[in-house]
Amino acid sequence: MTQTAAPVPPDAPAPAPGLLRNRSYLLVMSGLTTEALGAGIAVFAVPLIALSLTGSVWQAGVVTAVGHTGALLATLPAGVIADRVDRRRLIVLTASIAALAWTAAAVAAVTGQLSVWHLGGVLLASSVAGAFVEPAVAGAFRSVVPQEQLATAYAASQGRDAAAGLVAGPVGGVLYGIAHAVPLVAAAVGHLATAVCTWLVREPLNADTAAARAVRPVVALREGLRYVWSVPLFRLCLGLFAVINIAINGMFVAITLDLADGGTSPARIGLLSGVVGASMLIGAVLAPTIVKRVRVGRLTPVALGLVAVAAGVMAVDQSYWGYVVALGAGVLLVPAANAAMAGYSAAITPPRLQGRFSSVMDLCATVAMPLAPLVGSGLLTLIGIGPTLLALSGLLGVTVVAVWCARPLRRIGRPETWADDVVDPGGQAADQPPSEART
Repeated sequence: MTQTAAPVPPDAPAPAPGLLRNRSYLLVMSGLTTEALGAGIAVFAVPLIALSLTGSVWQAGVVTAVGHTGALLATLPAGVIADRVDRRRLIVLTASIAALAWTAAAVAAVTGQLSVWHLGGVLLASSVAGAFVEPAVAGAFRSVVPQEQLATAYAASQGRDAAAGLVAGPVGGVLYGIAHAVPLVAAAVGHLATAVCTWLVREPLNADTAAARAVRPVVALREGLRYVWSVPLFRLCLGLFAVINIAINGMFVAITLDLADGGTSPARIGLLSGVVGASMLIGAVLAPTIVKRVRVGRLTPVALGLVAVAAGVMAVDQSYWGYVVALGAGVLLVPAANAAMAGYSAAITPPRLQGRFSSVMDLCATVAMPLAPLVGSGLLTLIGIGPTLLALSGLLGVTVVAVWCARPLRRIGRPETWADDVVDPGGQAADQPPSEART
């Protein structure tokens, strides 16, 4: 006897189209992919340009750090603005400003007028613009991707960044070898692509902003801060993940500057960056499967532990190929952990708070941007590359223990259970009365 499928209720919602058939998602991703490539080339080239202009590892680190302080100051106001204005126009405007800043730097490099302070100023302007793009994109992303596809979409974002990292290092090394201006042009093109692709998105990237504009900006900022602080997981991330970002980015800065100062060619340094990108690309391909099968609370400390072990191995074997093997293996699970955390956070945060949530949480990465070059170059100058890597490995090891023991993180399961954790602005589960809210 054959069985027939149960009839579908006439009012049942149609299944969401796949991500590859989602025009708005593809446009947003295309722009961000090009921007990630251009930004990766700039991130690779700027320390080398600063080193060539100053002749000092420490000064190159300082210039890079100063350039990122703008994002630190602009991040929280940017989140408030992203929830109050049309996100499409905000992304187009700020990405265009960043493109103009990098274009000005390229022109100065061609004319021989690029100074170290000019370079720092361009980094400053670009970091401020980027601070506005990030929360606007986070809110836009949530607007064009259905909740059940968030884990896959964020895994694809990790793949995007990994692919950009795979290409950016080797390409950045080649472009830097041609002329200092060429990597700066690549950064300008990347930001311009984000502006153009976002402008072509047809659907609204946020809901009606009238209610948000009716609330004073300071009150809106307090609401965003209160929401993040009310969720134990987010409180944990604010402090702990800031330390993790500083340690990991400081490690990469120290390795890059040590290799460059030791005479390693930009092409070989770019190859190292490419290996890291290739490993993360493989990790991003595996991420959807890993996230579906492994609880977030277990995946995160394991991924972080691999990075800590890699830093310890490099502290012992300070050879170029030792760096290649250790870094390639160490970052393999990072995309899956990032995708899981980002997908879970986006899934439980109310849409109207997406911009402010993103900006508050971006402080973890934003604080690292100016501090990581100082930590990496400072430790390298004071104690050398071996002790620097050993110290950062120890710091990462401590954070692994803290993450493993943190109950708010340990309790997070797989994507099918995330909907049960949806949180209202008061920090309570949206479908539970206050007395039953989980922490």
